Amino acid sequence: MPVVDGTDGVLAAMLAASHRLPPRGIPELVGEAGERLGLSSARVYVADLQQRHLVALPSPEAVRRVADGDGGEAPVQLPVDNSLAGHAYRTETVRVAKPSIAGAPLTGWIPVVDGIGRLGVLRVQAPELDAPLLERCRALADLVAMVLTTKQPYSDDLARTMRTRPMSLQAELLWAFLPPRTIGTDSVTSSAVLEPAYEAGGDAYDHSLSGGMLHLTLLDAMGHDLASGGCSAVALAACRSTRRAGGGLGDIAGEIDRTLEQWIPDRLLTCVIADLDTVTGRLDWVNCGHPPPLLIRDRHIVTGALDGVPHLPLGLTGYDVAPPPVHTAHLEPGDRVLLTTDGVTEARSASGELFGEQRLADIVVRAMVDGFAAPEALRRLVEEIVVHQDQRLHDDATIVLVEWHPRP
Repeated sequence: MPVVDGTDGVLAAMLAASHRLPPRGIPELVGEAGERLGLSSARVYVADLQQRHLVALPSPEAVRRVADGDGGEAPVQLPVDNSLAGHAYRTETVRVAKPSIAGAPLTGWIPVVDGIGRLGVLRVQAPELDAPLLERCRALADLVAMVLTTKQPYSDDLARTMRTRPMSLQAELLWAFLPPRTIGTDSVTSSAVLEPAYEAGGDAYDHSLSGGMLHLTLLDAMGHDLASGGCSAVALAACRSTRRAGGGLGDIAGEIDRTLEQWIPDRLLTCVIADLDTVTGRLDWVNCGHPPPLLIRDRHIVTGALDGVPHLPLGLTGYDVAPPPVHTAHLEPGDRVLLTTDGVTEARSASGELFGEQRLADIVVRAMVDGFAAPEALRRLVEEIVVHQDQRLHDDATIVLVEWHPRP
Protein backbone atom coordinates (compact mmCIF):
# COMPACT_ATOMS: atom_id res chain seq x y z
CA MET A 1 0.00 0.00 0.00
CA PRO A 2 1.48 3.40 -0.93
CA VAL A 3 2.36 5.85 1.81
CA VAL A 4 -0.54 8.27 2.21
CA ASP A 5 1.38 11.01 4.03
CA GLY A 6 4.78 11.54 5.57
CA THR A 7 5.97 9.59 8.57
CA ASP A 8 5.70 12.59 10.86
CA GLY A 9 2.08 13.17 9.86
CA VAL A 10 1.11 9.54 10.37
CA LEU A 11 2.73 9.34 13.80
CA ALA A 12 1.31 12.70 14.85
CA ALA A 13 -2.19 11.54 13.90
CA MET A 14 -1.68 8.29 15.80
CA LEU A 15 -0.49 10.13 18.88
CA ALA A 16 -3.46 12.49 18.78
CA ALA A 17 -5.88 9.59 18.40
CA SER A 18 -4.30 7.65 21.27
CA HIS A 19 -5.16 10.17 24.00
CA ARG A 20 -8.80 9.13 24.32
CA LEU A 21 -8.37 5.65 22.90
CA PRO A 22 -9.53 2.71 25.05
CA PRO A 23 -6.75 0.13 25.46
CA ARG A 24 -8.59 -2.46 23.38
CA GLY A 25 -8.36 -0.03 20.45
CA ILE A 26 -4.55 -0.18 20.29
CA PRO A 27 -4.34 -3.04 17.71
CA GLU A 28 -6.58 -1.26 15.22
CA LEU A 29 -4.82 2.06 15.72
CA VAL A 30 -1.42 0.47 15.10
CA GLY A 31 -2.67 -1.50 12.10
CA GLU A 32 -4.06 1.64 10.45
CA ALA A 33 -0.88 3.60 11.10
CA GLY A 34 1.19 0.75 9.65
CA GLU A 35 -0.83 0.72 6.44
CA ARG A 36 -0.39 4.48 6.04
CA LEU A 37 3.36 4.02 6.46
CA GLY A 38 3.45 1.49 3.61
CA LEU A 39 3.04 -1.83 5.46
CA SER A 40 0.68 -4.67 4.60
CA SER A 41 0.04 -5.20 8.32
CA ALA A 42 1.37 -4.31 11.77
CA ARG A 43 0.57 -6.17 14.99
CA VAL A 44 1.75 -5.70 18.58
CA TYR A 45 3.05 -8.53 20.78
CA VAL A 46 3.70 -7.88 24.49
CA ALA A 47 5.89 -9.91 26.85
CA ASP A 48 4.04 -11.86 29.49
CA LEU A 49 4.75 -11.15 33.16
CA GLN A 50 7.56 -13.72 33.37
CA GLN A 51 9.02 -12.87 29.94
CA ARG A 52 8.60 -16.41 28.65
CA HIS A 53 6.16 -15.66 25.82
CA LEU A 54 5.30 -12.84 23.47
CA VAL A 55 1.52 -12.54 23.32
CA ALA A 56 -0.28 -10.78 20.47
CA LEU A 57 -2.78 -8.11 21.41
CA PRO A 58 -6.22 -9.27 20.19
CA SER A 59 -6.86 -8.42 16.56
CA PRO A 60 -9.49 -5.76 15.75
CA GLU A 61 -11.78 -8.53 14.45
CA ALA A 62 -11.47 -10.46 17.72
CA VAL A 63 -12.15 -7.31 19.73
CA ARG A 64 -15.31 -6.69 17.73
CA ARG A 65 -16.45 -10.29 18.20
CA VAL A 66 -16.01 -10.02 21.96
CA ALA A 67 -17.96 -6.75 21.97
CA ASP A 68 -20.75 -8.48 20.02
CA GLY A 69 -20.83 -11.39 22.47
CA ASP A 70 -19.46 -13.93 19.97
CA GLY A 71 -16.59 -15.11 22.21
CA GLY A 72 -12.89 -14.51 21.90
CA GLU A 73 -9.97 -16.17 20.17
CA ALA A 74 -7.12 -18.12 21.76
CA PRO A 75 -4.17 -15.78 22.34
CA VAL A 76 -1.38 -16.00 19.79
CA GLN A 77 1.86 -16.73 21.66
CA LEU A 78 5.48 -17.03 20.56
CA PRO A 79 8.27 -18.32 22.83
CA VAL A 80 10.88 -15.78 23.86
CA ASP A 81 13.62 -18.41 23.83
CA ASN A 82 12.86 -20.15 20.54
CA SER A 83 11.48 -17.81 17.91
CA LEU A 84 12.67 -15.03 15.64
CA ALA A 85 10.32 -12.66 17.48
CA GLY A 86 11.94 -13.74 20.75
CA HIS A 87 15.38 -13.13 19.27
CA ALA A 88 14.37 -9.56 18.44
CA TYR A 89 13.08 -9.15 22.00
CA ARG A 90 16.12 -10.70 23.70
CA THR A 91 18.72 -8.79 21.69
CA GLU A 92 16.67 -5.63 21.05
CA THR A 93 17.54 -5.82 17.36
CA VAL A 94 15.41 -5.82 14.20
CA ARG A 95 14.97 -9.24 12.61
CA VAL A 96 13.54 -9.94 9.15
CA ALA A 97 12.34 -13.36 7.98
CA LYS A 98 12.17 -14.25 4.30
CA PRO A 99 8.90 -15.93 3.25
CA SER A 100 8.85 -19.66 2.67
CA ILE A 101 6.28 -19.21 -0.12
CA ALA A 102 7.14 -17.30 -3.29
CA GLY A 103 5.33 -13.99 -3.48
CA ALA A 104 4.41 -13.90 0.21
CA PRO A 105 5.24 -10.71 2.15
CA LEU A 106 8.36 -10.33 4.21
CA THR A 107 7.92 -10.34 8.00
CA GLY A 108 9.93 -8.13 10.30
CA TRP A 109 10.14 -8.07 14.10
CA ILE A 110 10.86 -4.68 15.67
CA PRO A 111 11.67 -4.35 19.42
CA VAL A 112 9.17 -2.27 21.39
CA VAL A 113 11.19 -0.54 24.10
CA ASP A 114 10.13 2.19 26.53
CA GLY A 115 13.36 4.07 27.21
CA ILE A 116 15.44 1.01 28.07
CA GLY A 117 12.62 -1.19 29.37
CA ARG A 118 11.49 -3.95 26.99
CA LEU A 119 7.75 -4.26 26.42
CA GLY A 120 7.46 -6.59 23.44
CA VAL A 121 7.83 -6.57 19.66
CA LEU A 122 6.02 -5.17 16.63
CA ARG A 123 5.37 -7.61 13.78
CA VAL A 124 5.37 -5.85 10.41
CA GLN A 125 4.70 -7.28 6.95
CA ALA A 126 5.26 -5.82 3.49
CA PRO A 127 6.28 -7.00 -0.01
CA GLU A 128 9.66 -5.36 0.63
CA LEU A 129 11.23 -4.21 3.89
CA ASP A 130 13.99 -1.89 2.76
CA ALA A 131 16.03 0.36 5.05
CA PRO A 132 13.76 3.46 4.78
CA LEU A 133 10.64 1.41 5.56
CA LEU A 134 12.34 -0.33 8.50
CA GLU A 135 13.30 3.08 9.83
CA ARG A 136 9.64 4.09 9.72
CA CYS A 137 8.80 0.84 11.51
CA ARG A 138 11.25 1.70 14.30
CA ALA A 139 9.55 5.06 14.74
CA LEU A 140 6.17 3.33 14.87
CA ALA A 141 7.48 0.86 17.48
CA ASP A 142 8.74 3.75 19.62
CA LEU A 143 5.30 5.35 19.56
CA VAL A 144 3.66 1.99 20.33
CA ALA A 145 5.87 1.78 23.43
CA MET A 146 4.66 5.19 24.60
CA VAL A 147 1.01 4.26 24.06
CA LEU A 148 1.37 0.94 25.88
CA THR A 149 3.14 2.61 28.80
CA THR A 150 0.39 5.19 29.27
CA LYS A 151 -2.48 2.67 28.96
CA GLN A 152 -1.07 -0.28 30.90
CA PRO A 153 -1.45 1.02 34.50
CA TYR A 154 -5.25 1.16 34.28
CA SER A 155 -6.08 -1.49 31.66
CA ASP A 156 -7.44 -4.89 32.69
CA ASP A 157 -7.35 -5.88 29.01
CA LEU A 158 -3.58 -5.46 28.88
CA ALA A 159 -3.13 -7.04 32.31
CA ARG A 160 -5.04 -10.15 31.23
CA THR A 161 -3.04 -10.37 28.00
CA MET A 162 0.24 -10.26 29.95
CA ARG A 163 -0.79 -12.94 32.48
CA THR A 164 -0.85 -16.67 31.97
CA ARG A 165 -2.79 -17.51 35.14
CA PRO A 166 -4.59 -15.86 38.09
CA MET A 167 -2.54 -13.93 40.63
CA SER A 168 -2.66 -14.33 44.40
CA LEU A 169 -4.01 -11.47 46.49
CA GLN A 170 -0.65 -10.63 48.09
CA ALA A 171 1.09 -10.69 44.70
CA GLU A 172 -1.58 -8.38 43.27
CA LEU A 173 -0.94 -6.01 46.16
CA LEU A 174 2.82 -6.02 45.62
CA TRP A 175 2.74 -5.55 41.85
CA ALA A 176 0.49 -2.53 42.31
CA PHE A 177 3.32 -0.85 44.24
CA LEU A 178 6.30 -1.90 42.11
CA PRO A 179 7.94 0.42 39.57
CA PRO A 180 8.81 -0.66 36.00
CA ARG A 181 11.27 -3.55 35.83
CA THR A 182 13.96 -1.49 34.08
CA ILE A 183 14.93 2.16 34.30
CA GLY A 184 18.08 4.02 33.34
CA THR A 185 19.98 6.74 31.52
CA ASP A 186 23.13 6.98 29.41
CA SER A 187 25.12 6.50 32.64
CA VAL A 188 23.29 3.76 34.52
CA THR A 189 20.85 0.89 34.09
CA SER A 190 18.83 -0.71 36.88
CA SER A 191 16.80 -3.83 36.14
CA ALA A 192 14.80 -6.06 38.49
CA VAL A 193 12.91 -9.36 38.50
CA LEU A 194 10.53 -10.88 41.04
CA GLU A 195 9.59 -14.56 41.16
CA PRO A 196 7.32 -16.41 41.66
CA ALA A 197 5.51 -13.63 39.84
CA TYR A 198 1.98 -14.89 40.54
CA GLU A 199 2.45 -15.96 44.18
CA ALA A 200 5.03 -13.44 45.45
CA GLY A 201 4.86 -13.01 49.21
CA GLY A 202 7.10 -10.53 50.98
CA ASP A 203 9.79 -9.49 48.48
CA ALA A 204 9.70 -6.09 46.81
CA TYR A 205 12.05 -3.69 45.05
CA ASP A 206 12.19 -0.01 44.17
CA HIS A 207 14.43 2.09 41.96
CA SER A 208 14.14 5.72 40.94
CA LEU A 209 16.16 8.50 39.36
CA SER A 210 16.50 12.01 40.76
CA GLY A 211 19.04 14.39 39.29
CA GLY A 212 22.28 12.46 39.09
CA MET A 213 21.27 9.90 41.74
CA LEU A 214 19.89 6.41 41.37
CA HIS A 215 18.00 5.19 44.43
CA LEU A 216 17.68 1.45 45.12
CA THR A 217 15.66 -0.50 47.67
CA LEU A 218 15.32 -4.26 48.05
CA LEU A 219 12.99 -5.64 50.73
CA ASP A 220 12.27 -9.09 52.12
CA ALA A 221 9.38 -9.28 54.61
CA MET A 222 8.92 -12.30 56.86
CA GLY A 223 6.31 -14.80 55.74
CA HIS A 224 4.43 -15.54 52.52
CA ASP A 225 0.91 -14.35 53.30
CA LEU A 226 -1.15 -11.24 52.71
CA ALA A 227 0.36 -9.55 55.77
CA SER A 228 3.81 -10.08 54.23
CA GLY A 229 2.74 -8.36 51.04
CA GLY A 230 1.19 -5.55 53.10
CA CYS A 231 4.39 -5.24 55.11
CA SER A 232 6.50 -4.73 51.97
CA ALA A 233 3.95 -2.37 50.44
CA VAL A 234 3.89 -0.21 53.57
CA ALA A 235 7.70 -0.23 53.67
CA LEU A 236 7.86 0.94 50.04
CA ALA A 237 5.43 3.76 50.84
CA ALA A 238 7.51 4.81 53.88
CA CYS A 239 10.66 4.71 51.76
CA ARG A 240 9.22 6.89 49.00
CA SER A 241 7.59 9.34 51.40
CA THR A 242 10.82 9.88 53.32
CA ARG A 243 13.01 10.00 50.22
CA ARG A 244 10.80 12.54 48.47
CA ALA A 245 10.80 14.72 51.58
CA GLY A 246 14.61 14.89 51.42
CA GLY A 247 15.46 12.16 53.93
CA GLY A 248 18.67 10.15 53.69
CA LEU A 249 19.28 6.42 53.87
CA GLY A 250 19.25 6.29 57.67
CA ASP A 251 16.05 8.35 57.75
CA ILE A 252 14.39 5.90 55.37
CA ALA A 253 15.36 2.88 57.47
CA GLY A 254 14.16 4.61 60.63
CA GLU A 255 10.80 5.54 59.11
CA ILE A 256 10.22 2.00 57.85
CA ASP A 257 11.06 0.66 61.31
CA ARG A 258 8.66 3.05 63.07
CA THR A 259 5.89 2.47 60.55
CA LEU A 260 6.07 -1.30 60.92
CA GLU A 261 6.12 -1.04 64.71
CA GLN A 262 3.03 1.15 64.68
CA TRP A 263 0.91 -0.51 62.01
CA ILE A 264 2.21 -4.04 61.40
CA PRO A 265 3.83 -5.15 64.66
CA ASP A 266 5.64 -8.47 65.05
CA ARG A 267 6.68 -8.50 61.41
CA LEU A 268 10.38 -8.46 60.54
CA LEU A 269 11.78 -7.07 57.33
CA THR A 270 15.32 -7.15 55.96
CA CYS A 271 16.47 -4.67 53.35
CA VAL A 272 19.27 -2.98 51.47
CA ILE A 273 18.71 0.71 50.75
CA ALA A 274 21.24 2.46 48.51
CA ASP A 275 22.05 5.60 46.55
CA LEU A 276 24.39 5.62 43.53
CA ASP A 277 25.86 8.88 42.26
CA THR A 278 25.71 8.24 38.52
CA VAL A 279 28.34 10.93 37.86
CA THR A 280 31.07 9.92 40.32
CA GLY A 281 30.21 6.25 40.93
CA ARG A 282 29.94 6.69 44.70
CA LEU A 283 27.67 4.04 46.20
CA ASP A 284 26.19 4.55 49.68
CA TRP A 285 24.05 1.88 51.32
CA VAL A 286 22.59 0.57 54.55
CA ASN A 287 22.04 -3.11 55.22
CA CYS A 288 19.40 -4.18 57.72
CA GLY A 289 19.80 -7.93 58.21
CA HIS A 290 19.94 -8.61 54.47
CA PRO A 291 22.39 -10.55 52.25
CA PRO A 292 25.15 -8.06 51.28
CA PRO A 293 25.27 -6.68 47.74
CA LEU A 294 27.68 -8.29 45.30
CA LEU A 295 30.15 -6.33 43.17
CA ILE A 296 31.01 -7.77 39.75
CA ARG A 297 34.12 -6.22 38.20
CA ASP A 298 36.02 -7.48 35.18
CA ARG A 299 33.75 -10.55 35.03
CA HIS A 300 34.51 -11.61 38.60
CA ILE A 301 32.97 -11.13 42.05
CA VAL A 302 35.08 -8.81 44.18
CA THR A 303 34.86 -10.82 47.40
CA GLY A 304 33.72 -8.80 50.41
CA ALA A 305 33.76 -5.47 48.54
CA LEU A 306 30.23 -4.53 49.64
CA ASP A 307 29.87 -6.52 52.85
CA GLY A 308 29.94 -3.99 55.70
CA VAL A 309 28.47 -4.70 59.12
CA PRO A 310 24.72 -5.41 58.80
CA HIS A 311 22.22 -3.69 61.06
CA LEU A 312 19.34 -5.48 62.78
CA PRO A 313 16.26 -6.26 60.67
CA LEU A 314 13.54 -3.63 60.74
CA GLY A 315 10.33 -4.13 62.72
CA LEU A 316 11.97 -5.41 65.92
CA THR A 317 9.62 -3.71 68.34
CA GLY A 318 11.04 -2.70 71.71
CA TYR A 319 14.62 -2.34 70.47
CA ASP A 320 16.25 1.01 71.12
CA VAL A 321 19.23 0.88 68.78
CA ALA A 322 21.41 3.35 66.91
CA PRO A 323 20.60 4.18 63.27
CA PRO A 324 22.04 1.75 60.73
CA PRO A 325 25.57 2.64 59.60
CA VAL A 326 25.94 4.01 56.07
CA HIS A 327 28.59 2.15 54.06
CA THR A 328 30.39 3.68 51.08
CA ALA A 329 32.23 2.28 48.07
CA HIS A 330 33.39 3.76 44.78
CA LEU A 331 32.50 1.95 41.58
CA GLU A 332 34.60 1.79 38.45
CA PRO A 333 33.09 2.26 34.97
CA GLY A 334 31.58 -1.02 33.85
CA ASP A 335 30.95 -2.32 37.37
CA ARG A 336 27.77 -4.27 38.11
CA VAL A 337 26.10 -4.43 41.52
CA LEU A 338 23.74 -7.29 42.38
CA LEU A 339 21.14 -7.01 45.13
CA THR A 340 19.36 -10.27 45.91
CA THR A 341 17.04 -11.77 48.48
CA ASP A 342 17.99 -15.01 50.21
CA GLY A 343 15.59 -16.94 47.98
CA VAL A 344 18.17 -16.61 45.19
CA THR A 345 21.43 -17.93 46.61
CA GLU A 346 19.66 -20.34 49.00
CA ALA A 347 17.50 -21.90 46.28
CA ARG A 348 17.94 -25.69 46.55
CA SER A 349 17.72 -28.36 43.92
CA ALA A 350 15.91 -31.66 44.51
CA SER A 351 19.21 -33.09 45.78
CA GLY A 352 19.67 -30.20 48.22
CA GLU A 353 22.36 -28.34 46.27
CA LEU A 354 22.39 -24.58 46.92
CA PHE A 355 22.28 -22.23 43.95
CA GLY A 356 25.03 -20.14 45.56
CA GLU A 357 26.74 -16.81 44.89
CA GLN A 358 29.28 -18.16 42.42
CA ARG A 359 26.66 -19.73 40.14
CA LEU A 360 24.70 -16.47 40.38
CA ALA A 361 27.68 -14.40 39.26
CA ASP A 362 28.72 -16.89 36.57
CA ILE A 363 25.33 -16.67 34.84
CA VAL A 364 25.34 -12.86 34.90
CA VAL A 365 28.93 -12.73 33.63
CA ARG A 366 28.18 -15.25 30.86
CA ALA A 367 25.25 -13.10 29.69
CA MET A 368 27.48 -10.02 29.76
CA VAL A 369 30.15 -11.79 27.68
CA ASP A 370 27.45 -12.70 25.16
CA GLY A 371 26.64 -9.00 24.85
CA PHE A 372 23.29 -8.97 26.66
CA ALA A 373 22.20 -5.97 28.70
CA ALA A 374 20.98 -6.14 32.31
CA PRO A 375 17.29 -6.97 31.56
CA GLU A 376 18.20 -10.03 29.48
CA ALA A 377 20.93 -11.12 31.91
CA LEU A 378 18.34 -11.15 34.71
CA ARG A 379 15.74 -12.97 32.63
CA ARG A 380 18.26 -15.73 31.94
CA LEU A 381 19.30 -15.82 35.58
CA VAL A 382 15.73 -16.36 36.78
CA GLU A 383 15.23 -19.14 34.24
CA GLU A 384 18.32 -20.87 35.65
CA ILE A 385 17.00 -20.53 39.22
CA VAL A 386 13.64 -21.99 38.22
CA VAL A 387 15.32 -24.91 36.44
CA HIS A 388 17.59 -25.46 39.47
CA GLN A 389 14.49 -25.95 41.63
CA ASP A 390 12.66 -28.18 39.13
CA GLN A 391 10.23 -25.41 38.11
CA ARG A 392 8.97 -24.83 41.68
CA LEU A 393 10.36 -21.96 43.75
CA HIS A 394 10.20 -22.55 47.50
CA ASP A 395 10.86 -18.91 48.39
CA ASP A 396 10.60 -15.52 46.71
CA ALA A 397 13.60 -14.75 44.50
CA THR A 398 14.09 -11.06 43.80
CA ILE A 399 17.11 -9.53 42.08
CA VAL A 400 18.17 -6.01 41.17
CA LEU A 401 21.11 -5.65 38.77
CA VAL A 402 22.72 -2.23 38.39
CA GLU A 403 25.22 -1.39 35.66
CA TRP A 404 27.26 1.80 35.91
CA HIS A 405 28.33 2.79 32.40
CA PRO A 406 29.17 6.51 32.47
CA ARG A 407 29.77 8.29 29.22
CA PRO A 408 33.43 9.11 28.54
